[in-house]
Amino acid sequence: MGVTKSVTDASFTTDVLQSDTPVLVDFWAEWCAPCKKVSPLLEEIAGEMGDKVRIVKLNIDENPETARAYRVMSVPTLTVFKGGEPVQSVAGARPKGDLVKLIEAAL
Repeated sequence: MGVTKSVTDASFTTDVLQSDTPVLVDFWAEWCAPCKKVSPLLEEIAGEMGDKVRIVKLNIDENPETARAYRVMSVPTLTVFKGGEPVQSVAGARPKGDLVKLIEAAL
């Protein structure tokens, strides 16, 4: 466990936009039940695909600037960034297979 990393408004540019590896950002909130269902799936995927993609979590309540900048209207929103740009995105809880497909489509 613990293979996903938390990012903040302050660290987003360095951790996500400047990453050499594609990054899946989980925009989530503490009060969000679907977010809690997705979280263990993301941990599993991070353990399995850690060499191909980084998976990070951004709490939208604690980091509203980044959530606003990327127009996150609902949580969870899962966005894959590649080369500093968002390339794939889904909103809402998804099964593990769908999340893997989202990541692979961006690779």
